[in-house]
Amino acid sequence: MGSDRLLYLPLGGAGEIGMNCYVYGYGPKGKERFIIVDLGVAFPDMDSTPGVNLILPDISWIEKRADRIDGIFITHAHEDHIGAVGHLWSRLKAPVYARAFTAHLARMKFDEHGLDAAYINTVSAFPETVTTGPFTVSFAPVAHSIPESSALVIDTPQGRIVHTGDFKLDETPGLGEAHDPAMWAEIARPGVRALVCDSTNVFSKVPGQSEESVGPEITKLVADAKGMVVATTFASNIARVKTLADAGQKAGRSIVLLGRAMRKMISAAVEVGLLTDFPPTISTDDARDVPRGNLMLLSTGSQGERRAATAQLSRGKYLGMSLKKGDLFLFSSKTIPGNEISVSRIVNSFSEMGVDVVDDSMGHYHVSGHANGPDLAEMHRLVAPQFLIPMHGEHRHLREHVKLGKAGGLSGIIAPNGVMVDLSGNEPKVAEYVETGRTYLDGSSQIGALDGVVRDRIRMALNGHVVVTLIVENNAPLGDAWCEIKGLPETGSSRAPLVEVLENDLGQFLMRADKKTLRNDDKLEEALRRVVRKVTKDEVGKKPEVSVIISRLEG
Repeated sequence: MGSDRLLYLPLGGAGEIGMNCYVYGYGPKGKERFIIVDLGVAFPDMDSTPGVNLILPDISWIEKRADRIDGIFITHAHEDHIGAVGHLWSRLKAPVYARAFTAHLARMKFDEHGLDAAYINTVSAFPETVTTGPFTVSFAPVAHSIPESSALVIDTPQGRIVHTGDFKLDETPGLGEAHDPAMWAEIARPGVRALVCDSTNVFSKVPGQSEESVGPEITKLVADAKGMVVATTFASNIARVKTLADAGQKAGRSIVLLGRAMRKMISAAVEVGLLTDFPPTISTDDARDVPRGNLMLLSTGSQGERRAATAQLSRGKYLGMSLKKGDLFLFSSKTIPGNEISVSRIVNSFSEMGVDVVDDSMGHYHVSGHANGPDLAEMHRLVAPQFLIPMHGEHRHLREHVKLGKAGGLSGIIAPNGVMVDLSGNEPKVAEYVETGRTYLDGSSQIGALDGVVRDRIRMALNGHVVVTLIVENNAPLGDAWCEIKGLPETGSSRAPLVEVLENDLGQFLMRADKKTLRNDDKLEEALRRVVRKVTKDEVGKKPEVSVIISRLEG
């Protein structure tokens, strides 16, 4: 017992918002048994990850110990917690545990990837437990912006850990489970060694609002609207989608769901019995026969995603539906940092159409699914842990959360991705540092962030690309080299076509090149690349990526 360690290791989600993946371990050093909490994704952007489909956590450390994984526990069905389960499970091959709604969506992901959904186990809420290896785990319901969100109560031979997942203290959340102080008192009663806690809204200094508060505001807004009303929110925020649909129904409007994710989430909630009274919906085909003032469209794409329904509406049309002057568009959502430009572009496009856009800048039409600073302090008080480990936040959030804990008499530790923490003693301490990173889903391939693929793509995007082709016969050029350019201006400072300038200078070089260079493909390729980069820099101010193709004909 004395040599056994209780470990916490974030592989994603600590020091960033998104891509959640946490490992807990227990046992003698080198022989620990493990559970994984969440397998989430992050989303790419054109600046840093052009062409990438999804960003997954680098699980290579735990993959090497896959024979010691006793289970994978998914706290809730947001993509930053469940999105990688289909992509990464085959490298881990451990049973998956989740509550009914989350398990339903996980099975859909397994089906998409041709995996056996029998590995996904549906678990009931606290106080029911799952015992796997040295861990006994229970799903404690919390309020959040998606149904059946749960904190995990993880019992080990060295004490109890509470992993909050994403949560807020909302006693009137509409659809979903209310914050239950009595349940938390029961969870805290045996004593809690560590509280591993959501840090997203730690900088918000006022208590969070209830989901219930937005209903009347949205209902009034929709009732007062004259033209067609379109609203967007996170498709997974089923309580909000229902609030919007109810507001439309009260105003005598027919409801249309726009976007695959919106239809998928509502269908899933109906299938597992969470939604029993969602207003009737009509198809886009039927909507064309309904007067505009009697329509309410609920649309995906609240973060400006280019292919989602909202962005397509802003570009003119989606499934035959279009907005006109006098219509109303509501963003019932918060813009995630980094998405402001995409959202702003959409808002301006709607404005040019004469559409009235309402967002959440006044705080009337959206409330966050995450606990604010005072709510986090209340959670600290309810759980009364021996120590605090902030997670789910950028580094500044983790640091601020430790300060918040300290102000309430709690010791804590900042543990971003890759920092393994030993929870065995009276104080948390760093056990070791593990190399972590990101895996890119690029098309259908998983590539390492340091493999150079995306770096080369960025270089081509920034500087263009030149292909040089040369035929060599008996160690002498056969004719001239020729060039093709992509992503570069056709003419440069000399006013001549860039391709001609390049081919002339390559010709001059080849006339002067010595036999030693002409005999060696590597030397010849490097010399041609240097010429192209210098000429292009002089002509257009860019040093492009250069591909050289040398074909040798031997007599």
